[in-house]
Amino acid sequence: MTEAQVPAPARSSGQGPLTGVRVVELAGIGPGPFAAMLLADLGADVVRVDRPGGPGLGIDPAYDVTNRNKRSVVVDLKAPGGADRVLDLIERADILVEGFRPGVAERLGVGPGDCHARNPRLVYGRMTGWGQQGPLADRAGHDIAYIARTGTLGMIGSPGRPPAVPANLLGDYAGGSLYLVVGVLAALHHARAGGTGQVVDAAIVDGTAHLSAMIHGMLAAGAWQDRRGANLLDGGCPYYGTYGTADGGHMAVGALEPEFYDEFLRLLGIEDEGDEGEAGPGLAGARTDVTRWPALRERVAARFKERTREEWTAVFDASDACVAPVLSLREAPYDPHLAARGTFTDHGGITQPAPAPRFSATPTGVRTAPARPGADTDDVARDWDVPRLLSALRHPQRKASS
Repeated sequence: MTEAQVPAPARSSGQGPLTGVRVVELAGIGPGPFAAMLLADLGADVVRVDRPGGPGLGIDPAYDVTNRNKRSVVVDLKAPGGADRVLDLIERADILVEGFRPGVAERLGVGPGDCHARNPRLVYGRMTGWGQQGPLADRAGHDIAYIARTGTLGMIGSPGRPPAVPANLLGDYAGGSLYLVVGVLAALHHARAGGTGQVVDAAIVDGTAHLSAMIHGMLAAGAWQDRRGANLLDGGCPYYGTYGTADGGHMAVGALEPEFYDEFLRLLGIEDEGDEGEAGPGLAGARTDVTRWPALRERVAARFKERTREEWTAVFDASDACVAPVLSLREAPYDPHLAARGTFTDHGGITQPAPAPRFSATPTGVRTAPARPGADTDDVARDWDVPRLLSALRHPQRKASS
C-alpha cells in the first residue's frame, strides 16, 4: 500500500446517501465524535462546534480521523452570545449530536427546549453512557464501567482470570455511536414524514445490552452458561477460539458447522487421530462430545505450535475451514483480501479504515482530512448563512474553563 498525496486544503462538497443533510456536533470525546464521523462519511455536512482550547486529550487534531469529512467552527458556549451563535446553526440543521452529562446542554442554553423553539423539525441526538435518567445518570463513567454493568464485559475472557477488556469498541462505538446513528436517522425519517423533531436518548448501557439479545435468548433456553469460557462462542469451544503458533503469532478458528469442522481437522492433519494424538477412532466425534473438548483443545494447540502463523495461513487460505491469522492493527491494511476491497485507505498520509458500508448509487469516501478547530468558520458562515459566526472571530471571547 502506497501513501496518497496530501490533499488540497479546499473543502469538497458532500457525497454519499446523506448529501444535503446538515448536522451540528457539539464537540466531545469518544462515541459522539465517532457517530458524527459516520454521518459525515455518509455524506452529511457535519459542522463540529469546538470549544476554545480543544478537548484537552493531547492528540494532534491532524491525526484525529474521527473528525474527517467534517468542518469546524470555534464557539465558547459559556461566553455572552455563544449559545445564540450555535442556535443560529441549529436553526438550519437537521440533526444535532451532543454528549454532555444530563442537564449541561440545558444550562448552556442549547438544550432540547431551546433548540426546538428555533427548529421544531430538529432531531436532537443525546449520547451518554448511563442515559438521561436513572440513579447513575449524573455520574461520570467510561466505556469499561458501562459494559461492566450490562453483563457483556463479564462474558469476555478466560475462566479463572479477570474479564478481558475489548478496548473501547464494544461500549463507546458499538453500543453507543452506532445506536445513536440508527436513532437519529430513524428520527430524521419521522421528522421528514411528519414535520416534527424529537430527542434521541442513546445510552451506551442500553445499546450494549441490546447487542447481547441473542445471548439472552440462549441463556433462557439453557443453551448458554452464565460464566466465561464455557460456551460455543466465548472461547469455551475448542473449534471456536484462538491458538498460538511456532513464531509467537496466533490463528483464529471458527469451524462451527460439521463440514467446516471436518475440513479444519483434515487441513490441520489430525482427522484420523484419537484424543491423545495417536491412531484411534478419530476426532470427528469430539465436535459434539463436550467431555472430549479438553483433549481436543490440547491436540489442536499442540499442532498449531508446530508451524508459524504464515505457514498455517497458507494451509487454510483456500479452504472453508474458517481459519484466519490474527493480524495487528498495522498488519491489517496489507491483508490481501482487505487490500483488494479497499477496506483501508490512505488519506493525507494517514492509513485509516475506509467509510462503511458501501452504496451502489451513492458511493462514499474520505473527502477531507480531520477538521482543524475553527478552520472552516468563514465557509460555514457563508454556506449556512450564519453571519454571527464571523463576529465571534473578530471579537474572540474568554477561553472556556474545563
